[in-house]
Amino acid sequence: MTTTTPLADPRVIALAHYAGRALLENVLARHGITFQQSVALRLAALADGPVARREIVDGVTGALKIDASEVHGVLDQLIAAQLVAPDGASQVRITDAGRELYATTSGETAPLTTRVYDGIPAEDLAVTGRVLSLITERAGAELAALTR
Repeated sequence: MTTTTPLADPRVIALAHYAGRALLENVLARHGITFQQSVALRLAALADGPVARREIVDGVTGALKIDASEVHGVLDQLIAAQLVAPDGASQVRITDAGRELYATTSGETAPLTTRVYDGIPAEDLAVTGRVLSLITERAGAELAALTR
């Protein structure tokens, strides 16, 4: 019996995305945080100090293709959970609890990611990265044209 490698079509790409996301969401659920919250928390964690709320909203809407009002709700949830805190009228900053949670979930997902990517040649990852970046760019342009 001969097996063939599938072409990178929308189904194969989606299956890879959802498999990886399921791993992440399993870790996040153990800590009472959602995927959307983790994306917003990451942006706050990587900032060098307070960050404009609008910057986080733009980053999450751009990454997840969700409505800004939903992201504002996610930020409100993170504030209520004391993982981020308001800083002035229009900024937020990550709290110690938020930084600890981010470090914990990142630490728990790192070995999973390592095992998933183990043994994949760097050249294959480079090609995959270029192709997926191009697909993301083109899909983003199509979405923008649809929502004008």
